[in-house]
Amino acid sequence: MFEKIIEFSAHPSYYSLKEDFPIPAKLNIPKWYKDLEHDINYKTVKGCMPFLDSLTAGYLLKLPQDFWVRHNVINSETQKKDSFQTWGLYDKYDKLHNEEINLNSGIDTHSTQQLNGSPYIEKNKNFPFYKILNPWKIKTPKGYSCLFVPPMNNSDDRFSIIPGIVDTDSYNLEINFPIVINGDKYPVLNTVIKKGTVYVQIIPFKRESWKMLTKMINVENHKKSQLFYRLKLLNVYKDKYWSKKIWK
Repeated sequence: MFEKIIEFSAHPSYYSLKEDFPIPAKLNIPKWYKDLEHDINYKTVKGCMPFLDSLTAGYLLKLPQDFWVRHNVINSETQKKDSFQTWGLYDKYDKLHNEEINLNSGIDTHSTQQLNGSPYIEKNKNFPFYKILNPWKIKTPKGYSCLFVPPMNNSDDRFSIIPGIVDTDSYNLEINFPIVINGDKYPVLNTVIKKGTVYVQIIPFKRESWKMLTKMINVENHKKSQLFYRLKLLNVYKDKYWSKKIWK
C-alpha cells in the first residue's frame, strides 16, 4: 500500500538523541478540536472533513532547541528598539555544534531588502527575518516535491514560517525556514518558543503540469446536488464525496 516514502535523515550524533523526531500531522490534533461535539442539532467544524484533512495532512517538524525571541523591544543600552533572537542550548547539544550538523550555534537571517514590498515587512516590524535551521534532510521519490507551510489550523500564534515549495527528490541539503513574527498581535514580543514546538507542516505532492479551464455550470445538475445536501443534513460530504487519506 505504501509505495511512496518520505525520508527524514539526520547526522548520527543528532539522531542518536532520539528527540523531536518528525511526526505524521495526525498525531498532533489540538485538544480543542477533539473536545468539540458534532451532531444534527449542534453542528461544528468537527464534522467538516476539509478542516480535518488540513489538520492531518503530511508531516510535522519540531523545534530542536528553545528559541528565545526579543522582538521590537527597547535596548537598554541604545534606548532604541531592536530584535534579538537566539537559541537556548542544552548541555547535550553543545558538542553537536562542533560537528557537521545544521543546528543553531548562531543565528541566520534574511534582510528586509529580500522581501521589499511584501506584507511580511510590516508584520515583522521592519526587522530582519530570522531562520530556523533544521537538522533533518528530507527526501521524496523521483517526481515528488514538498509544500512547506505553517501547521494548518493549528499553528503557534507568535510566529510562522514563510511558505515554500522544494523539489525534495533532487535537493540534498537541509531545508531552513525563514520566520515572521506576528507583529499584528504582538507588536512587542519577549518570549521563549519551547523546544519541541511544532512549526512546519510538510505535504509531499507529485509534480504535474496543469491547464486552467473556465466554463458555466449545468444548472439542473447543480440544483440536484443542492437538493441532495438539503435532504441529507449531516455528514453528506464525508459520506458521498470524501476520500480517506493515509499518512504514516
